[in-house]
Amino acid sequence: MASSPVFKKTSLKAKKKSFSSFDLKTAFKQLGLEKLKPWTIEAQAIQPSEFYYQTLKRLEKFDLRSNERSKELLIDLILQETIQDFELKIWKGASLESDSTSGEVDYLLTKDRDYLEAPLLCVIEAKKDDFEQGLAQCLVEMQACQWSNHQIEHDVDTFGIVSNGSTWEFYKLTTEGVAYGTLPFSIGDIALVLGLLHQIMSLCQTSIRC
Repeated sequence: MASSPVFKKTSLKAKKKSFSSFDLKTAFKQLGLEKLKPWTIEAQAIQPSEFYYQTLKRLEKFDLRSNERSKELLIDLILQETIQDFELKIWKGASLESDSTSGEVDYLLTKDRDYLEAPLLCVIEAKKDDFEQGLAQCLVEMQACQWSNHQIEHDVDTFGIVSNGSTWEFYKLTTEGVAYGTLPFSIGDIALVLGLLHQIMSLCQTSIRC
């Protein structure tokens, strides 16, 4: 059995830092990290549905390159393609906090129920295509997910994704505090991206039953 994560104790009066206030250096220090370990995910390509292609065709009428809110539409579409296969639920703009951090998360993934508990995966939109800032935010949000789970004695690995809709990067934070990251993947190979997402959600599904 994995050991329980170690969290820093903070004063009750201490002001919590927002997730978006972290840069990469402070995020690494927050988690006690110096490097990410490389992560290779074994996944089979999954061909997108006809619904995906039809919706993508309609989205061509939106500016998906420069407008941040329009990019969300593409992220929404790709997440929808995968989550239907699982007993999971996506929360957009959900509040999340730990003993030292807080903020709203672009996307949180939990067990499919009508209340938010035990977040397993956070997805961060890479605003202005800034993947470095997205990673910083992803790290502290994954840590906050673990802190939240620790409060209910559900210590499991948590996962993170940073994406601008077109490029997807996948991350994992273990209960021992070790962080892993993949190379970036492009929706030019959408079947591979969907396969990777499916594998990540499979891991989340499994952790529900731990």
